Amino acid sequence: MRVVIAGGTGFLGRALVGSLAAAGHDVAVLTRRARPGRREIAWTPDGATGPWAASLAGVEVIVNLAGEGIADRRWTASRKRALVESRVLATSSLVEATLGLARPPRVFVSGSGVGLYGPRGDELVTETTRAGSDFVATMAVAWEQAAAPVAEACRLAIVRTAMVLGPGGGALARMLLPFKIGVGGRLGSGQQWMPWIHVTDWVALVERLMADDAATGAFNLASPEPVRNVEFTKALGRVLNRPTMLPVPAAALTLALGELSDVLLTGQRAVPARAAELGFAFRYPRIDDALAASI
Repeated sequence: MRVVIAGGTGFLGRALVGSLAAAGHDVAVLTRRARPGRREIAWTPDGATGPWAASLAGVEVIVNLAGEGIADRRWTASRKRALVESRVLATSSLVEATLGLARPPRVFVSGSGVGLYGPRGDELVTETTRAGSDFVATMAVAWEQAAAPVAEACRLAIVRTAMVLGPGGGALARMLLPFKIGVGGRLGSGQQWMPWIHVTDWVALVERLMADDAATGAFNLASPEPVRNVEFTKALGRVLNRPTMLPVPAAALTLALGELSDVLLTGQRAVPARAAELGFAFRYPRIDDALAASI
């Protein structure tokens, strides 16, 4: 099977590329800076097509994971604009190129996030829950809207990804140090929900969506057992055998991170209702097991 992945050099992209290549699939990556000797294609995700679009001819699956990291730095006005444009323009470029193919792919898998639902308190969040109205939610809505026109040509599956746990990258890599030295703790009240998924399950579920012709529309890529921040904190302490007695006050996070702190202090109790309907079996449904497999 021929697959093209945009955003294939990031944490999730690398995991997906590795799994597909190991299974014998022909995988190419769209990236701004193609490296010699690799199955990488230089592209310009600026909202339009370019010479790179020719690489999509004969491709059976397109996976769109392009987008800058939400929590990489403080949100200034220019940073927020870059976050939106890196998602929406890249998606628009891929969609336009796909619609121009004489033979479109079987499926177009496009990224999104559970942040689309906005802060939801204790509400159980499934794929039918309405979108929120904060910055992350409106960005995710725009991201999905940019992908929507491709459904005229092929099957479209939207992956609303939760925090992904796994070795070698992702959110966990950025939070490990204080926990390893015994100064980790809950964030704010610790009562905010943290939807999560292990990278092994994320890859397996994306591959299921690629293969299953009945899988259309949006899917929450999250464990069936979301946890509150305080529960996540205690689980990480257990796995590392370290104390977790030093909470980070909400005011301190807000002072340090500004609006970005909202991502850490609020959350969604998101569950994978549609994955359950497909009969998908998670390898790591429990947080302790997932963390132990990530460190």
